[in-house]
Amino acid sequence: MLNTPTLWTVFVVNFVALGVIWAYVTRSYPKFAAARFWMASSFVGALGATTALVRLFVASPLPLLLGAAGVIAACCLATMGIQRFYDRPVSWRLMTTTGALSLAGIVVFMVGFDHMQLRMLSYTLGQALPLVLALRLLLSPTEGRVSPGARLSGIVILAIIAILVVRTIGNLLGHDLSAKAGGQTPALMVLGLLFLSMTLNFGFLLMAIDRLRAEVADLALLDDLTGVANRRHLLQRLTEECARSERSGAPFSLLVIDLDGFKAINDTHGHAAGDACLQHFTLMAQTRLRPGDMLARTGGDEFCVVLPSSSLREAATIARRVLEVCRQDAEACTGSEIPIAISIGVAQWDRGIGEFPDRLMANADHALYAAKKNGKNDFAVYDPSPPLSPEPICRGEAARNFA
Repeated sequence: MLNTPTLWTVFVVNFVALGVIWAYVTRSYPKFAAARFWMASSFVGALGATTALVRLFVASPLPLLLGAAGVIAACCLATMGIQRFYDRPVSWRLMTTTGALSLAGIVVFMVGFDHMQLRMLSYTLGQALPLVLALRLLLSPTEGRVSPGARLSGIVILAIIAILVVRTIGNLLGHDLSAKAGGQTPALMVLGLLFLSMTLNFGFLLMAIDRLRAEVADLALLDDLTGVANRRHLLQRLTEECARSERSGAPFSLLVIDLDGFKAINDTHGHAAGDACLQHFTLMAQTRLRPGDMLARTGGDEFCVVLPSSSLREAATIARRVLEVCRQDAEACTGSEIPIAISIGVAQWDRGIGEFPDRLMANADHALYAAKKNGKNDFAVYDPSPPLSPEPICRGEAARNFA
């Protein structure tokens, strides 16, 4: 035989344990704001369940009201944690209004005139409405990828809502399915809600683990200083593009960029100024790239840009854009501002490169050296050698065929 007070006690103990886990997560990852809401939801839910346990033995309506307030607040905080997880604005006003209206309904149908069915309806709406708001974020996130934890949380919320709906319909049909009524059916519903509430928090934990794993993976592929892709990410992308071009024959291109005189900037102005120049160049270059182009820092003052589905002519056009924005910025420098000059080498994938990205990088480097030799602050393109020429041809901007 299921015992409702015992189930509520288990509910309290488990939610206190979940609150401690979320407190540890909050302390370990202070920037993970959603964990603070889920921690608060667990502790507030445990407090509400404790009060609900008291109301089974006390005739006063106050424990009933406080217990309902705690459980409703826990649902609202769980939803706000989901909103924060997906970087959405937290709906404080909406959640407060929903909770206040639900509690007002409970007070009216408990103190104004006693009507158990409508009281339970108000209580159910206070729990269900916040959870309904979270479903869209969990099952249809804006980034288009539903994590296993989010899918589990969405399914659990649907199951919780289903139990609440069944309980409400049963009450409206004249069956007292409140916890205070006793009996096996209310106890089974409490057991189901207890299990699902715990599972929902495990879903949140899976979401947190998935997010933290993704952040670690991003850190492994991003440059710490500039925030663009690092050399490892560049090589991965080049390998993918080479394999794709090998299959389809469609070209793509690569820019290799070097900041002219960067060592002199570090020696004269200090490494902090050099770092600022790298960050400033990154921002300027990104304004001239297309969606889908990948800017990467390969080390020191060297950068590469992967240009998918781009011919040598298109790549030269983009190189000229990047060069021009740096020239214009340098002309506008005044006082202590440091002008930035760059040289760019441009190369295109061909069948001779095949699936070996290092060959493409070598071709682009060859063009970069030609741009440096032409006086720097310039770009050059790499052309494969004609049949009778022993050396490849690198054409700089001054002698380009891409006007």
